[in-house]
Amino acid sequence: MSTYNKNVSGLRKIKNRFSNSPLPWLLPLLSVLVFVFLYPVAEIVRLSFTDATLNADDYSYTLDSYKSLFTNPGFIQMLFVTGTFVFFSITLQMLFGFLIALIIDQGEKRNLRGTVFTRTAVLTAWAIPGVIIGIIWQMLYNETDAGIINYLLSLVGIGPIPFLSNPTSALIAVIFSNVWRGTAFSMILIYAGLKTLPADVLESAKIDGANAMQRGMKVILPMLTPMLLINLVIISIDTFNTFDMVMALTGGGPGQSTEVISLSIYNSIFNQFNLGQGAATSVVLLTINVVMTIVYILILGRGEKDAA
Repeated sequence: MSTYNKNVSGLRKIKNRFSNSPLPWLLPLLSVLVFVFLYPVAEIVRLSFTDATLNADDYSYTLDSYKSLFTNPGFIQMLFVTGTFVFFSITLQMLFGFLIALIIDQGEKRNLRGTVFTRTAVLTAWAIPGVIIGIIWQMLYNETDAGIINYLLSLVGIGPIPFLSNPTSALIAVIFSNVWRGTAFSMILIYAGLKTLPADVLESAKIDGANAMQRGMKVILPMLTPMLLINLVIISIDTFNTFDMVMALTGGGPGQSTEVISLSIYNSIFNQFNLGQGAATSVVLLTINVVMTIVYILILGRGEKDAA
């Protein structure tokens, strides 16, 4: 009887501990994550080790998808295009985002009009879907007389410029369009960081005789470093996954001059019907995202330790 009572008491303790823990509340979320995220990821990894195609049901497990991917001359071209696109996009996004955030912050401190309008105008670009942005910039880059940019350039005797038909200019055009869209996000984060800077520190630097450039380089930037690093990692992940805008703007052309890694995955699966190689390319992109996420977590953890 005493053994029975001990068992009942132990079960009650386990039940109470379970009901008082956050696990019952987390189970629905964990279930959604398993079916919506973990299962598709596991399925992509599994398919990457096959020769599966969209027009055949039979497939076998093999490393040919990875061999074909890594030995394909277009793979190096794709990595170069993606690296160039990501590097210049995040560099210019952070630069313009910092400058716009600083201008807005200084304008608010001086009670200048138009700061709210400027913030709204910049955020509008971020709110527009990527496909729409691609179509808008395709109209702007049009190389005929209907192209707005070429028409304006013709008024001063320049052009027409082959924005989308020349491989080099097409990549530059795609980078510029992505910077126009992504600058707003950097501006938001940096603007929020500027609002958290202690006013007494900035005032002390000003009293000590530091000019605007010295305050910016030696006071503001060091204090904004954690926010800038977080911004860098987030927009890097977002830029690596850019697909919709590039698809609508150039479709990866001319040739493969603007085919970033996410667009290469789409082309492999839905244009070439090569599900295995598309999955292998997806694993490469997944690896990049995982590495960037780990870096983000490490930076965030270090920032919390420094704040403590």
